[in-house]
Amino acid sequence: LKHIAVKESVFPFARFPGVDTLLGPEMRSTGEVMGLDTTYALAFAKAQLGAGTDLPKKGTVFFSMKGDDKARVLESAKALQEAGFEILATGGTSRFFNDNGVECTRINKVLQGRPHIEDAIRNRQVQLVFNTTGGQKTVSDSKSLRRAALMMKVPYFTTVNGINSATQAVLALREGRMEVKPLQSYFAQA
Repeated sequence: LKHIAVKESVFPFARFPGVDTLLGPEMRSTGEVMGLDTTYALAFAKAQLGAGTDLPKKGTVFFSMKGDDKARVLESAKALQEAGFEILATGGTSRFFNDNGVECTRINKVLQGRPHIEDAIRNRQVQLVFNTTGGQKTVSDSKSLRRAALMMKVPYFTTVNGINSATQAVLALREGRMEVKPLQSYFAQA
């Protein structure tokens, strides 16, 4: 095939105040959307757009990564920085990035006192949130962060694959190559 399809589930988190946006096995989507294009990055970007997630083309990206995930998203952080994004990160992630060639600014976690990342999200100083968690305590500690991102409509990704895919999509969108074509045109190429 000369096209790639990315399917994305749609969850109605904004309609349920207080619900945690971290997916679990008991959750059900209210629908699905599909992004089609000739590259994975643009297909992913279209799927996000269809699901109501507006990926930024500029601004500030927040990273808070558990353990080994720091190394697994390092190339994404470098690529975003090279594209002109400012990088914010929590303590351990900030140290790792700075030690590995990604200039970033350290910001407090919510429990570390103000000013913290939730304040930055609510003040519209952050346009993209990347956060992986490692245990029940970190999941619980980051619940208010996820909720702030949801309420402020800031895209939020919680897996390494999602983070790296979102980065590819953001970079593709910055090139301005997204086209809308009839569904049939993709299958005429096959």
